[in-house]
Amino acid sequence: MEEILRIEHLEKTFGTNEVLKDIDFSVRKGDVISIIGSSGSGKSTLLRCINMLEEASGGRILYRGQNVLDGKLDEDRYRTKVGMVFQSFNLFNNYNVLDNCTIGQIHVLKRSKEEARAKAMEYLGKVGMDLYINAKPRQLSGGQKQRVAIARALSMDPEVLLFDEPTSALDPEMVGEVLDVMKDLAHSGMTMLVVTHEMAFARDISTRVVFMSDGRIEEEGSPQQIFQNPHSERTRDFLSRFNGD
Repeated sequence: MEEILRIEHLEKTFGTNEVLKDIDFSVRKGDVISIIGSSGSGKSTLLRCINMLEEASGGRILYRGQNVLDGKLDEDRYRTKVGMVFQSFNLFNNYNVLDNCTIGQIHVLKRSKEEARAKAMEYLGKVGMDLYINAKPRQLSGGQKQRVAIARALSMDPEVLLFDEPTSALDPEMVGEVLDVMKDLAHSGMTMLVVTHEMAFARDISTRVVFMSDGRIEEEGSPQQIFQNPHSERTRDFLSRFNGD
């Protein structure tokens, strides 16, 4: 399988606080990797370092063999290839749905307005939001906002999509509609790296599960191995509360 990202010995400190410690793993084309673990284990910081929203303190992030931390990469271009969907949507509140999905295409990818609109409509249709193109974010539910955010990220034609707890800010009844979109993406072959508390998604949809604890990767493996036969006592303790799921 074709390797898109490789994380080597990644570290991140805030002052004296070591948030990420010697993180190593790779992302191959078509992978759906769920990153699970308790709050404060470093999961979101890991994604933010991969997307260059946080500056890593050490190690390497290789995108198709090129170290993105060496200062030679165009960060905006890189982020089109390694897109991110945030917990809090991060939509532009003064733009309507369609403009939210075209502005990045026009300014970063230099697409024409017609091209950008066609691409945006394609993905808004896929997430069931094509009837809302004139709505402003304040007129939408949380689940609708997150679906627009996913369409916006897809409109940039990423090779990998990073999801940072995409359902945690949603009311419970809206979680399902976003997870359904993510499941469809996974089944379509989209390469995804998902920080999530949705254990059923991690168990049923992932190709690989990474369990983080105290800033380290404690254990990684197939969903079957992690959920049915975890090797680490910390993994077992964490998953014990989800046994009834």
